[in-house]
This record gives sequence, C-alpha cells and structure tokens, in this order.
Amino acid sequence: MIAVLTGDIVGSSYQDKTKWIPALKSALQLYGQEGKDWEVYRGDEFQLRLTVPQDALSAAFLIKARLIAQADTHIRIAMGIGPGEAQDNSQPPFTTPLTESGGPAFILSGRKLDEIKNRRIHLAVASENEAWDKNWNLLLQWVLVTADNWSQGSAEIVDLCLVHPELSQTEMAAQLNIAQSAISQRLKRSGFDLLDQTIQLFKEKMNTLWKP
Repeated sequence: MIAVLTGDIVGSSYQDKTKWIPALKSALQLYGQEGKDWEVYRGDEFQLRLTVPQDALSAAFLIKARLIAQADTHIRIAMGIGPGEAQDNSQPPFTTPLTESGGPAFILSGRKLDEIKNRRIHLAVASENEAWDKNWNLLLQWVLVTADNWSQGSAEIVDLCLVHPELSQTEMAAQLNIAQSAISQRLKRSGFDLLDQTIQLFKEKMNTLWKP
C-alpha cells in the first residue's frame, strides 16, 4: 500500500507564485526527490507519493501549514490510499517516474480532488473502504474548522512542531525568536493538541487497516 497526495492551490490566479512555489517545494522535499517522489505541475498542482501511508495525514497538514506560514496561501489536498502499480508491487524503490505512475492510489486521489473542489473542502481522504473514508472525512472537517483559519503565526508553529516534534517550547521560542509565552499562545490558537492527537489516531488506524 502507498499514499498519494494530490493537491492544488486555492485561488491560484490571485496568489504570488514567487512565494508559494518555494514554500510548497520546501515542504515536498522533506518526503523525497523531485520527479521520483513528488512533482509540481500544471502551474498550480502537485502530487506526492508516500511509501509509508501512515504518514499521509501529517504530510498533508505540514504542507498546509507551510503554505500558510510562508506564503499566506491555502492548498487543497486529496489523500488516496491503496495499491500502487502492479509492476512494482507498490514497494520502493520505484522505477517508474511519478508522472508515468498509476494504480488505485493515484486514481482515488485524483477523483477525490475533483470532488472536494466542487464542495470547497480543503482536505479529504479516499481509500477502497468507503465506511472508513466516511468516518475520517467527517473527523477531518472538524479539524479543518480551526486549521482553515490558521494565521501565519499559528501555521508557523504547527509547521515547526510537525518537522521537529522533539523541540521543547523554550527551544521553539529561540528558533522563532519570540517569547516562550507566545509559543504557548500560538499552540493553543492553532489547535495543535487536537491536530496531533488526530494524526496519531490516523497512524494507529492505518496500521490496523492498511499495511505498507
């Protein structure tokens, strides 16, 4: 099993490419090589293939947070979870370039992105288990009530926590050059505790339902 994240920039014609493209690429680079593991295409869309599907939700929120923090830009992401191409048995190392790859995970992700565009939803998941999808997409909508309204400061702290979960609040304050009290306030406003619990629950349920 793999996870495929397909996304596009919300209102891309009104956004500054010189800001959001570097922000998006800097996030995607955390998950592999351009062309092999991820690609930005059609001017405002991207695709990312994850060999560990348990990481799909944390990756989606990290990308979302970085786009807001660094470019004040929102992104729409559909997570497809399922088999990759039969020819590589869905396991790394992959020999097929990302742009030439296919399989259920890619199809599920692309279809879900088309669906959420029409519904104006910024994050959703699609697998081969409709009941599982229904439960998770409902939960994600509750998380997005806060996440879709992150300020740049809130998104910045979420980004930092997801990339460096080992940091203490004192260390985060030093890295962001702000007071420690501001770190606590940003964490609370961002709803990070709920987000982190949701990400951990996602990983647990994925370990039960989907094996990498």
